[in-house]
Amino acid sequence: MSRLITKSALLKPLTASARVSLARPFSTTFVRCNASTTDGNYQNIVSETRGKVGLITLNRPKALNALSSALFHEVNDALFKFDADENIGAIVITGSEKAFAAGADIKEMKDNVAIECYKTNFLGHWTDITKVKKPILAAVNGFALGGGCELAMMCDIIYAGDKAVFGQPEIKLGIIPGAGGTQRLVKAVGKSKAMEICLTGSVNLSAEEALNLGLVSKVVPADQLVDETIKTAEKIAKMSQPMTQMVKECINQSFELSLTSGLLFERRLFHSGFGTHDQKEGMSAFVEKRKPTFENK
Repeated sequence: MSRLITKSALLKPLTASARVSLARPFSTTFVRCNASTTDGNYQNIVSETRGKVGLITLNRPKALNALSSALFHEVNDALFKFDADENIGAIVITGSEKAFAAGADIKEMKDNVAIECYKTNFLGHWTDITKVKKPILAAVNGFALGGGCELAMMCDIIYAGDKAVFGQPEIKLGIIPGAGGTQRLVKAVGKSKAMEICLTGSVNLSAEEALNLGLVSKVVPADQLVDETIKTAEKIAKMSQPMTQMVKECINQSFELSLTSGLLFERRLFHSGFGTHDQKEGMSAFVEKRKPTFENK
C-alpha cells in the first residue's frame, strides 16, 4: 500500500476519505472516520445512523468490549433515542472483529455484596433493551461470552461472523449467568446443550454450531458482517414501523403465553392492523401491482 502513495501525497495530510481507505476494517480509525455520531458524549460506544438504520458499536477495545455499567447505560440511552426517532426503523448493535463483547466487567463487580446487589437490582438495567419496540439486530464478530452472549440473545436477530464464538463461562468464576444465560439460551439451543454450556463453562459454540442450533440466523465472513446486517436492517426499516413492532411483540409474547393465548394475542393485533393507513396502502399497492409507500401510521 505504501508504494502507491506518491511523494507529493506524503507531504500533505491525508483527507478523511483517504484515512478510511487506508484503515483496517473495525480499527479505531475506521470506526471514527465512518461514524456520523448522534451523541458526542458517549465514552464507551459509537452511535451513528446509516439511512433509516441506527448503528451502535461497542467501543472498549482494550477490555474486549467488557460490559461495564457505564457502557450499558450508554447502549440503553442510544437505543431509546433511536426508538423515539421516527426516521429510524431498525437498530444494529455490533462490536469489533475481535470481540462483540467478551463478557461483563469482572473487575467492576468482583467486590459486590449480595444485599446491595438485591437492593439495587444489579444488572436490572440490562433488560431495558427488551423494552425497545423497534427491531434490534446483533452483528456478532469474535467473542460473545457471558454477558456478551446474553446481550446478543436480547436482540431480535443475530448474524454472526464466521469466527464468532458464543458461550457462558460464568461457572468458572464461581457464579452463574445473571442476564438471561440460563433462560434465553435454553429456548434457543435446547435443555441438554444449554446445560452443557452453562455447567462446564468451557463448551463454546462456533458460528456454524450456533447456526445449526438456531441461536443465530446467518453466518457471513467477518469483514462483511456489519454491512450484511445493515442490509437486512434496511430491508426491515422500509416496512411499516407499526407492523414491524407488532410482529416483534407477537413473537416475543410467544415465549410467555400458551398457544391459545398467543394465537388470540396475534389475532387481535392482526385485527387492529386494519385500522392503519399502511394496511390500506400495502394491500392497495399489491392489487395495483406497484410498490407501497408506507407512512408509519
